[in-house]
Amino acid sequence: MSTKYIFVTGGVVSGLGKGITAAALGRLLIARGLTVRIQKFDPYINVNPALMNPTQHGEIFITEDGAETDLDIGHYERFTDVNLSRESDITSGKVYLDILTRERAGGYHGGTVQVVPHVINEIKEHVFQVSREGNPDVVIAEIGGTVGDMEGQPFIEAIRQVSYQVGRENVLFIHVTLLPYLTKTHELKTKPTQHSVQKLLSFGVQPDILVCRTEVPFDQGLKQKLALYCNVKEEAVIQNLDCDSVYELPLLLEQEGLARVVCNHLGIAQYVEPDLSGWKDLVARIRAARKPLNISLVGKYTELFDAYYSVTEALDHASITHGAIPNIDWVAAEELEGLTTAEVEERFRESDAILVPGGFGPRGMEGMIAAAKAARTKKIPYLGLGLGMQMAVVEVARNVAGIRDAHTDECEMPCSDIFYYAGLTDEMANNLADIPYADQPMRIGSYPMKLEEGSALATIYKTLETTERHHHRRELNPAFQATLSAAGLKFSGTSPDGLLVEAFEYPEHPFFVGIISHPEFKSRPYRPHPLFDELIRKALMHRKIREDVKVK
Repeated sequence: MSTKYIFVTGGVVSGLGKGITAAALGRLLIARGLTVRIQKFDPYINVNPALMNPTQHGEIFITEDGAETDLDIGHYERFTDVNLSRESDITSGKVYLDILTRERAGGYHGGTVQVVPHVINEIKEHVFQVSREGNPDVVIAEIGGTVGDMEGQPFIEAIRQVSYQVGRENVLFIHVTLLPYLTKTHELKTKPTQHSVQKLLSFGVQPDILVCRTEVPFDQGLKQKLALYCNVKEEAVIQNLDCDSVYELPLLLEQEGLARVVCNHLGIAQYVEPDLSGWKDLVARIRAARKPLNISLVGKYTELFDAYYSVTEALDHASITHGAIPNIDWVAAEELEGLTTAEVEERFRESDAILVPGGFGPRGMEGMIAAAKAARTKKIPYLGLGLGMQMAVVEVARNVAGIRDAHTDECEMPCSDIFYYAGLTDEMANNLADIPYADQPMRIGSYPMKLEEGSALATIYKTLETTERHHHRRELNPAFQATLSAAGLKFSGTSPDGLLVEAFEYPEHPFFVGIISHPEFKSRPYRPHPLFDELIRKALMHRKIREDVKVK
């Protein structure tokens, strides 16, 4: 069959969970045997989130092909278990950059370049490109922002034109809205949704389904009212009630009949019984979890929890497997700087594990090093990712190997550069300050990793060859590798040629592991990443030891 297209828009306010809704629907369609690809169109002018402040925008999610994307792409991958590509996150900035680059190269043959038709056509091309990649049964495209935003109008016009070009029977529009609840009068109000739909209609788009976010259940009367005034069928008014875990949403939307309405409208998988047994088991295990855990996350961007969204999700995935409930202790790395060793150790006295995630720039580095030292000396399970791996190696270099000025050359001060900017030609190194930051060489995307036979990492991964997603510029300086190995670090994960260090372990510790890449991006709710799984397992063991000591 030809590809069907589902477009998800949002109304009333931003942050309603369009991405989670799209991801949950993707899971429901996959459960019916359909192939699904999801993409997001973001109206902001940045080319991608690479240079955006994580405390404003949230994490940068890295795809297998090395695209720096919006965190919603992570939702899509976790719910559908499909590895997406750079075509899954398209911004206004990317659209305009491609158009202007083409215009400067004479691609428009001297013609006037305009929003209509050129920008609209470029957006549509990205929609159709996803359908050409693997010929999926369904493409779900989320339109970022809120209907009525000035910057979003070209995207709304583009999806209207897509419905005209491929046939209305092959397109479905879902509008996610909010039903505000007035606590004083105990009323759910529909007027904001009505106005939002009117705005969407003014652009020529009639929603087929309303997904209504609400904190309290609504009755059939309210559903009939929304259907009448928004020109949709009653069965197409879907209640999206607040839930404790985002992983409950596919089951809740299935109960509401979302996928049934979608399939009936598009004429696909109408009589297929969905296989959601695995998802039901996942939710049952989430609800049955009882074991508390204290996980200290020491980061640079702790003001906004979404800056580490994939990390906390990976912790949740592993915790579900072990029946644990992780309590994240958010520790700003800078808060640890200037504290004595005893004060840092006291800060982590109740920690069952310490995790230090990635980041860029020197801010907070000394705090990360202090956290790694406390984990190493107090035998607290430790996992370092990206910069967190680098700072753990620096800590061992300083305090075990005796290299007192050990650091990364990213610290912006004279040091013994344990980590350095590898792969630069002399000309590039001399002119690095003149190269725009976004254009500076980076190891990004999926790379293979070889694991040493008999190592702890090989046991954890249960293989000697794997891949991980990278997002970094610095590498371990080979000039210090022998010294660090003599100090006890075991570099058991390397590139296939052995030239680049990918991961280390510290055999004298119950679990002191670092990896230069970002395994959090490959974790799935029903298939936790092996490193996070082992971290939670060791954290549970450490908690038992702490509790036994208290009893004595």
